[in-house]
Amino acid sequence: MSDVTRLETQRLIAAPAADIFALLCDPQGHVAVDSSGMLQDASGDPVTAAGDSFVVHMDRESLNDFPEMGKYDVTVTIRDFEADRLISWTILGRIRPQIGHVYGYRLEPADEGTLVTSFYDWSDIHEDWKAAGIFPVISENALRASLGILDRTVRRGYPRP
Repeated sequence: MSDVTRLETQRLIAAPAADIFALLCDPQGHVAVDSSGMLQDASGDPVTAAGDSFVVHMDRESLNDFPEMGKYDVTVTIRDFEADRLISWTILGRIRPQIGHVYGYRLEPADEGTLVTSFYDWSDIHEDWKAAGIFPVISENALRASLGILDRTVRRGYPRP
């Protein structure tokens, strides 16, 4: 079993941080840039602060790791929120105990646009899930692919909410 409990990957995106952050605050933006295929749709308003939440309609068949899960909803709750700099969230789903993993993006100004870091942290997951040995659920390559989709989506003019 690996001691790694966090993945990070970066990409320089030739767009202003405000445009990227607007997409990341929009529930539909999460669906638009998902590389796993699990996020099918979302309900709720764009987030504006830590503690805000929205619902994502999921389909686990995309990963084919737990076919019995099928379609389900999760509540995304914003954990960290620094406008145009940092957004992270936890996920409340139907499985118990709750997992406790965190996803997020850090944005830093750069000469050619914005350096975007995507991260996935499962260091504080519930002990039952640590014992299951199924983490990470999403690979570093999937994080990297989502950054590529984010780049393309923002550059093509993702509509601001």
